[in-house]
Amino acid sequence: MKTTEADSFYNHLEQMSITELLTNINAEDKTVPLAIEKAIPQIEKLIKETVEKLKTGGRLFYIGAGTSGRLGIVDASECPPTFGVDHGIVIGLIAGGDEAIRKAVEFAEDDLQQGWLDLKQQNVSNKDVVIGIAASGSTPYVIGALKKCNEENILTGCITCNSGSEMANVSKLPIEVIVGPEFVTGSTRMKSGTAQKLVLNMISTSVMIKLGRVKGNKMVDMQLSNNKLIDRGTKMLMKNTGLEDYEEAKNLLLKHGSVRKATESYKK
Repeated sequence: MKTTEADSFYNHLEQMSITELLTNINAEDKTVPLAIEKAIPQIEKLIKETVEKLKTGGRLFYIGAGTSGRLGIVDASECPPTFGVDHGIVIGLIAGGDEAIRKAVEFAEDDLQQGWLDLKQQNVSNKDVVIGIAASGSTPYVIGALKKCNEENILTGCITCNSGSEMANVSKLPIEVIVGPEFVTGSTRMKSGTAQKLVLNMISTSVMIKLGRVKGNKMVDMQLSNNKLIDRGTKMLMKNTGLEDYEEAKNLLLKHGSVRKATESYKK
């Protein structure tokens, strides 16, 4: 039986007080980072291969269904504003298309062929990396896509919360984070979703750092897409250059479009 489908360690949830519910959910959530810690060697292998692919012009694809697909899209969508990379470098795909981001599309995850068709629309090639995301490890939409990627010599990885799943077996670099039964039996948007989100954070952040998109501990290539980020960038620039006039630093930042470029220009 899949661990993600096993009975919760808790019962009679409807009889618990709100304090009891929150305390017990929190107790389960605390176990997630420890489960991820055990998978760090697997995560490291996938990141190393992904960095090499992106260094030579490849792209990173996340592909999933339901909550898993949405988490991949969230991570992909935050790479351009955070790290200043083009929108086509990290791409999230979800069973059922854009409509499925906001609401469930019935039976979309059960189509064994559609995942590969969606990847083909993005002109996927053996320069790229495709990471399947599925808590169960049994989603046909994802498994079909990964199998076809293997046939086309495209590097495959996955993030799952069951051991020995079919998805892990068809992935060249699987990541298995075994978080155990959910607080609400089978509700993998909870611990499993949290685990997937944390692993995605680790993958994209580590990859972008190794691609040179972070300097020191700062997002020097972040997009200046709102006043908060402009203010943050201005203060970073002042610290980098020794400029003391806020408006002067802000104007220099806006002229060059990023902290990195403004800093380099000033130092020249």
